[in-house]
Amino acid sequence: MRAECRFVAVLAAAVLAAWGAQSRTSVRGPHRMEIKLERLENGAWKLIDPGLVLATDDRVRFRFRANFAGYLYVTNNSTSGNQTLLFPREDTGLQNRMEAGKEYTVPATEGAFRILGPPGYDVVSWLVSPVTLGRPAAPAPHTRPPATLLPRCDDAILKARGDCVDRAAGPRQQSRGLEGELVIIREKNSSVVSAPEPPKGPIVYEFRLAHK
Repeated sequence: MRAECRFVAVLAAAVLAAWGAQSRTSVRGPHRMEIKLERLENGAWKLIDPGLVLATDDRVRFRFRANFAGYLYVTNNSTSGNQTLLFPREDTGLQNRMEAGKEYTVPATEGAFRILGPPGYDVVSWLVSPVTLGRPAAPAPHTRPPATLLPRCDDAILKARGDCVDRAAGPRQQSRGLEGELVIIREKNSSVVSAPEPPKGPIVYEFRLAHK
């Protein structure tokens, strides 16, 4: 698993730098990526709020769809320090070509991953590229929330819906890469990341999973 959860960091960084140098100020664009988070409840998958605070041993998965074609790379960086490649997977032949309009389950094939480790935020790093970056060979860049930062319930949502939702969780722009290039729209049970024009280089962002 260690070998397969590495990304081509040098190549990705070079492409990011080149694209960042020619980037323009972003407005909400038509090139969209929709992410839905699901949790296994009583044997059935249920859509949940992206910021819902999860519990140890919860089983979750993502459903991902883009309206443009490309290549998808996803890793999970847990609070215990472990890194796991969620997409593509070795048992699928590392096939990660994504078609416009088609929905994909992340992680591939296994269908779910367990929430483990100390309370905090797992950081799921997403890299979407218009061209293949080859066999994954280095960790995806990500920002690690401070270990002292623990999930907190939004009191307004807790009172209104009874759900513990942390506004610091969910999709976020990476601190490195295409700063200011993406627009993130967060809804109750889904999130949309949009770009102002067809990607000419990698799009990098993260999804923070809050858990207690």
